[in-house]
Amino acid sequence: MRRLIIALLAAAIAIPATASATARVYTGKRDLGIAWAQFLRRDAVSEPVMTFPHEHCFRRAARAHDLPLVLLLAVARGESDFDPRAVSHANAHGLMQILWPDTAKELGFTRLSQLYEPCPNVDAGARYLKKLLTRYNGDLHLALAAYNYGPGRIRAGVPIPRGAEWYSGYIFQHLAYVMGERNRPRGRPGDTLRYSDEGRVALILFGEPYRAAAFVDTLSAAAPELRLEWFRRDLGEYQVRLLYSDRDDFRRSVARLRAAGFPVTAIDEDAL
Repeated sequence: MRRLIIALLAAAIAIPATASATARVYTGKRDLGIAWAQFLRRDAVSEPVMTFPHEHCFRRAARAHDLPLVLLLAVARGESDFDPRAVSHANAHGLMQILWPDTAKELGFTRLSQLYEPCPNVDAGARYLKKLLTRYNGDLHLALAAYNYGPGRIRAGVPIPRGAEWYSGYIFQHLAYVMGERNRPRGRPGDTLRYSDEGRVALILFGEPYRAAAFVDTLSAAAPELRLEWFRRDLGEYQVRLLYSDRDDFRRSVARLRAAGFPVTAIDEDAL
């Protein structure tokens, strides 16, 4: 299903920057460290709740580097949303957003174009994450922080940058989606669920992650049936999305948005 933009009236998007929302987004190291350790201990062999793009690449890399499949899928979803041509402001490329040229050359790439090949990119991201896990003695929280910020800026026993803390929690949010614990896709029993079939509509952009999180919290409280999430798009861009399974689900969701007091305009249903 193609993506489109739903325009919300400006009066409907004044979301307070509450302390609780900020605390939820920037979860402390202790909480995230425990959460990731519990995941490795209890759920590392979990299967994803649906079929994801380029899944054969992720399965191969997970086996080769002894990493959880759902972890690699969560990193790729948070980094590129499974777009093999994704490029960031920091010059990171591909599904796992490998930084060019330094990290890429360290991982054996000699040409930028190689980073756009799905399986080599996923394998490189898995190798890099495994290397970081070894460096930090199996601490996945620190390994993920270093994946985002670079190992030179992350040291065990020393407070890590706020943005690195945020990134670890951000990937944990995507892990919950991949495992079906958050925003579980709707489908009939026996259906094969595919990520590519999931409808995703951009609602609004924010400049700070805690504002996007507060928006989702506020709207979810008013309309619990809505399936909402927020994504990092690029530096200083955090996008709130509405998820839907088909045209009827989309129409119901739009009605719920309006009933919750968030008027919607500029709906192009032909683009669904």
